[in-house]
Parts: sequence; structure tokens; C-alpha cells
Amino acid sequence: MGPIYLDNAATSFPKPPAVAEAMAHYLNDVGASINRGVYASAQSAGLTTLLLREALCGLFRHTEATHCILTPGNTAGLNMAIRGWLRSGDHCLVSSMEHNAVMRPLQDLAKQGVLFDRIPCDSAGRMDPADIIPLIRPNTKLLVMAHGSNVGGAVQDAAAVGRICRERGIPFVLDAAQTAGHWDIDFEGWGLAALSVPGHKGLMGPGGIGALLLSQDFARGLSPILTGGTGSASDSEVQPEYMPDKFESGTANLPGIYGLKAAVDFILETGVDRLREHETALTGRFLDGIRDVPNVRLAGPWELEDRAGVISLDFQNIDNAEASFLLEERWGIMTRCGLHCAPNAHKTLGTFPQGTVRFSPGWFTTEAEIDAAVGAVRELAAK
Repeated sequence: MGPIYLDNAATSFPKPPAVAEAMAHYLNDVGASINRGVYASAQSAGLTTLLLREALCGLFRHTEATHCILTPGNTAGLNMAIRGWLRSGDHCLVSSMEHNAVMRPLQDLAKQGVLFDRIPCDSAGRMDPADIIPLIRPNTKLLVMAHGSNVGGAVQDAAAVGRICRERGIPFVLDAAQTAGHWDIDFEGWGLAALSVPGHKGLMGPGGIGALLLSQDFARGLSPILTGGTGSASDSEVQPEYMPDKFESGTANLPGIYGLKAAVDFILETGVDRLREHETALTGRFLDGIRDVPNVRLAGPWELEDRAGVISLDFQNIDNAEASFLLEERWGIMTRCGLHCAPNAHKTLGTFPQGTVRFSPGWFTTEAEIDAAVGAVRELAAK
């Protein structure tokens, strides 16, 4: 068996072949920018961009293609939503499982008078939405939450959180880095103000491209954190207020747009339910294989319900960094070791500061590869 890639929570690999083909087509045959010319290749690129917005809206049940902002990635999208909304004196709620893409902007804003509280999660990373209510203040202006944990895999009840926020008039921003593409996400039904997704993880597109989907009300009150040329309203030095131009300054990442469009088409053709079923089956096979293994602690839930395909192990008999190194050196298994840019999530799970070894299968992962990983874990645990 060749190398085994089990780091899809970091970035998906391999990609559907159509992704590279679409990017090569743009680079070799199109080459034009959008909103900058009326010639045929520019119009073709503009149409592909519009079709991507519409495909993402269809995938996430959003109704306004103009409010699907194409971003450089999920970190950029979350910064746009957080920094563009919160002001000094505002209060924000987050879960205790957030990635630094949320926490570092908030820590920066705390220096400017923004306040935040963490909604507690249990030792498996699960949050009870009822715990939100006592933390709400008169000045609570935003709730930001990771849909699925990039450390332990627990998936939160976004629908319940959305109901609480909607009843109290609090905008709800969902970080779907670990669920977009292989979990059903309902923008309108969950009452989201914003949904941020990366293109290169579950959506199986290239790096350097993502999307931030916005409600009309949230977009209206959100300030852009980057302004500049849009190819529109060029008679004015003031940033346009209309969408999506308000939040899309500079030259678009067209190779990324073409690649992501091909990836989203692949997901829509394959079916989100089928993608999730595959992920759940592989996750269950892995967990069943290690359930009785000594010297290994699972950081995250054992149950498959409301669980993404992110499996973190804390080896008790060997340093986790050494375990991750040996997994590749001896078995060709690629994993992610460390704190996964989410120190408070590890504190919640009881794996700080040592971190964990994270295994994350993807669409192209096979049962044989999962079995090989389980066998390797068993050998390392017996070391």
C-alpha cells in the first residue's frame, strides 16, 4: 500500500480531477479578470464566477447570490465578519472549542474594548445550547461558533443555537470549516447572519479561495475591512455599498474560482448525504478498531451521531509528536500532530499542552487505509 493521507481536516487530498482541469483551463485558455473588460474571455470568467456563487447558495440554502462573497479563505471570511461588525463596548459569545481564526481576531479586538465570553462545552467538546442564555448581556452583539470541531470532531446543534439567537436579535456567525461540503447546512433555516467556509477542505477545491455568505441585514450593517478597486463605480473614490462589490476589492482569484466551481459541481453531483455517509462509515470503522486499545485516549465523542470525521488520539505511552512521526516513517500514514490552532479546544478536551495526533479521512479514503491506520495505532500503543 502506498502513502496514506489522513489529514483532510487540514486540507483535502486528492482533489477531484476536474478541479485541476478547470484551473488549467482558466490559466491556459481564459486568463482574463472579471469586472474589468467586456471582451468574451472576461465575460466568460464573470459567468463562471456568478455560477459559483449560485452553486454555493444552492448547496447552503441561501437565496441571494449577490450576498455570497468570495474570500481568500475561511480565516479571511471570519475576520471580515468579526472585525467588520464588533465595536468597542460590544460583547461577543463563542464556544470553548473555537479555532484561532476566531479567537485571535477577538483577542485583538479585546485590546480595543470588545468583550467576549466562552460558552462551555463538555469533555467531548459538545455544547448545550441552553448554556448560551445565561451569558447573554444587553450589549451582546454577535455569536460566533464552529459548527464542527477541528480537534475532536463534535458537531454542534446550529439549528438550536440559531433559534436562540433569532429570538434575541443576536446575529449568528457559523464557521463551517469542518462540515461544509459533507454536512447539510441550512443558512435560511438556521437563521444565520453569516456563514464562512474554506474552499480547500470538505468542498475539495484549491487553497486560497473561500466564501462568506451574508444575510441582507447583516451585510447592510457590516463594514468592509479591506477597500479598493472593484472595477465598478470607478468615478468615485468611495467604496460601493452594493453587493458583492462592497466586500470584494482587488483582483479576484480566478484560478481558485474555476477550481472551486468544479469542486462544488462534484459535490452536488455526488450528493452531500452520500459524502457524509462515507465519512461516518470510515469514522465508525476507525473508532471500532481502537475501542479496546490500551495507552490511547480519544479526545472527542465516541458516538457517531453529531460527529465529523476528525479523530484525535492522545498516546499515553509515547510522545504524540513521536507517534505522528513514526506513523509516516513506518507506515506512510500522514496525520496532524499538535494543538491544531485551537488551544482552548484542547483545554476543554483535556489535551493541553501535549496536544493530540489527528486522523481525518476524506472522500477518497478507503476502508483498507483505515484498517492500516488502526493496525499502526495498535502497534504504537503496544510500544
